[in-house]
Amino acid sequence: MSANPNHGPQPGGGISNYNLFGETAEMADVVHCETIAARSVQHDWQLSPHRHARLHQVLVLTSGGGVARIENEDLPLGPSVAVNMPAGAVHGFQFDPGTEGWVLTLPADLVDQILRPAEGLWSELRQPRVEPGAKALVAPMKLLFAEYEDRSYARAQMLRMLTGQILALLARHLASPSGAGKGAQHPLFRRLEALIEARFAERLSVTEVARALAVSPQHLSRVAREATGQPVSALIAARSHREARRLLTYTNLAIQQVAFRLGYADPAHFSRVFARESGVSPRAFRAAMEAP
Repeated sequence: MSANPNHGPQPGGGISNYNLFGETAEMADVVHCETIAARSVQHDWQLSPHRHARLHQVLVLTSGGGVARIENEDLPLGPSVAVNMPAGAVHGFQFDPGTEGWVLTLPADLVDQILRPAEGLWSELRQPRVEPGAKALVAPMKLLFAEYEDRSYARAQMLRMLTGQILALLARHLASPSGAGKGAQHPLFRRLEALIEARFAERLSVTEVARALAVSPQHLSRVAREATGQPVSALIAARSHREARRLLTYTNLAIQQVAFRLGYADPAHFSRVFARESGVSPRAFRAAMEAP
């Protein structure tokens, strides 16, 4: 939920990638916290469709309302509504004037660090969602925002812990409505997530993954699409790409070493795949993250 486009509308009418902390330079803080009004009021309570390449957002409304535009769907907003917005999802908002609530923004890499794949939370949080009845998130969000404004000892650790609590409560809430998260709770999908997490660097094919799970590729594909709307190959590629971003950002490994660690025999192939996913080469990505 940012108001500063990275470089305006893309050629051919593409979606803007918006700037917020950490998207064009080093991370300014562990997380970013602000009220809904803080940014929305500057833009007449309307934020046009955009996406954040590497940021995950959680919104909780306490009063007011409006409409969330997610991909091509308009969803109503109101009190006690929670919005889960993973990195890369196209979204926009039209808030009613005076709407109150909070926006928590955190790097996608921090989400990866907090969540354990075997516990199944990531399957709930990987999809953009708007869900009512999220009163349980109000008190934790208040605590997080108080800690964010404070500068006490161990602040960073507290922010990580409180953010983890909010993600857990949000995943629980998203899984609780009737029919919601049904596919993501499938035992086979949980096993798939755990396998991808453990072996993403092996660059397994869908057939190899299905064989390891003792099911047919067709059945595995149905379960994956029911849970996430994506094929198994996309889930494997997304996990590998997240690890590539992490290694390029937080280590001094040469690009060739990053490629080998992710199971690529040819570093040039890795660079092409990374550029296709990110829009920039691994070298340019690293330079942008290291820029002052």
